[in-house]
Amino acid sequence: MKADIQYCLSKKLWDPQTNGNYRDMVRKSAMKASGAVKAPPELKRSLSLPLLTLYGLGVTIGAGIYVLVGTTAARAGIYAPISFLLAAVVVGFTSFSYSELSTRYPVSAGEAEYVSKGLKLRWLSVVIGLMVVASGVVSSAAISIGAAAYLQGFFPLSLDLLTALVVIAVGMIAAWGIFESVFIAAILTVIEITGLGLVVYYGIAYKPDIWTELDTLIPPFDAAVWSGILSASLLAFFAFVGFEDMANIAEEVKQPQKNLPRGILLTLGIATLIYFVVVAVIVLVVPMTDLASSAAPLRLVLETAGTIPTIIFSVIAVFATINGVLIQIIMASRVIYGLAAQKNLPALFAYVSPITQTPLVATLAVVCVVLFLAYFLPIDQLAEATSTIVLIVFCFVNLSLLRIKLSKTPTEGDAFIVPIFVPVLGFIFSVLLLLVGLLPI
Repeated sequence: MKADIQYCLSKKLWDPQTNGNYRDMVRKSAMKASGAVKAPPELKRSLSLPLLTLYGLGVTIGAGIYVLVGTTAARAGIYAPISFLLAAVVVGFTSFSYSELSTRYPVSAGEAEYVSKGLKLRWLSVVIGLMVVASGVVSSAAISIGAAAYLQGFFPLSLDLLTALVVIAVGMIAAWGIFESVFIAAILTVIEITGLGLVVYYGIAYKPDIWTELDTLIPPFDAAVWSGILSASLLAFFAFVGFEDMANIAEEVKQPQKNLPRGILLTLGIATLIYFVVVAVIVLVVPMTDLASSAAPLRLVLETAGTIPTIIFSVIAVFATINGVLIQIIMASRVIYGLAAQKNLPALFAYVSPITQTPLVATLAVVCVVLFLAYFLPIDQLAEATSTIVLIVFCFVNLSLLRIKLSKTPTEGDAFIVPIFVPVLGFIFSVLLLLVGLLPI
């Protein structure tokens, strides 16, 4: 056994500082190396930095812009772009916290592991892991409704039936394989970014002097105005839900210590830029009454360009929203798998198919819950519930990193290190946005 342990240490398969959660991996790796037993199937490291970044952009962009711009504008009015910027600030500090923690502990069910290491409360880490799963399934339910709304433009079927077909089809793709499903998601991400480019292009073509009106996006110092902006920020925050998903597929990322921080920060930066430009064009082109009441808000911009661009964009919007559902289902199933692998959930959920190398039982469970939620809750409630759950998780993740830093826990390998004020501000901003959710709309 001593020789096996030495083998694991030499191959950097065992971190002595965190051996509590890696013992099973050490034992399996050692036994596999010695030829004692055949190791069970494991998740496959297939994701490079470009695929990882496209994965994050896919869930972030598809979830927020294509579905919730109208709902956000209903609260913030023409100042909706400011709500997105405020949400980006909240997410920004927490994204740096995730960048460090994901390189310290590159495992599935990342948030649960972070809380376990930082706050030393196993029950709390399980609760946080389940909350992450909840955010994924609730978010998937919200986006699937949006996808079905866009599909109704092509198929005269009920919204409920289309929603069910979307979720089932996406669940089958998620079970296919991590490389295959993320590769498909990457293609869909490129398509959906192209769709946003069409929105900006036709919006400017319809109103060429739009840039002279940018100063109208600056809100006055008025309590009522800022109350609406802050309230809308909680919904806008939903648009940024996604970057943290990359931490939960860490076991399937190549060179996670290097690629995870880069992927997280690239996703946040690109998404913020795209959001501000697209939302600014939309609120300056589309009448606010039409925008606030639309279930497919971006399509309204293309209606000024004629039938063909509208049809093209509607097809793109379908792909974009389906992409968001796909990536959230992948994330939630990996967290369930990770919790089961850490023996915090029944071992059945840790089953990995030897054929697809994906957690099939966990994926099936996620699909069933998504279907249930999509049938019984409206899209705005689902989005706000997702934002609230994720913000609570962010609070505990930032607290965990703060505790780790204060305890001077040593790092192993090339961890991405941030200053101590980062988790402090990440926690403060997350709490403030949570309190904003209590404001009257």
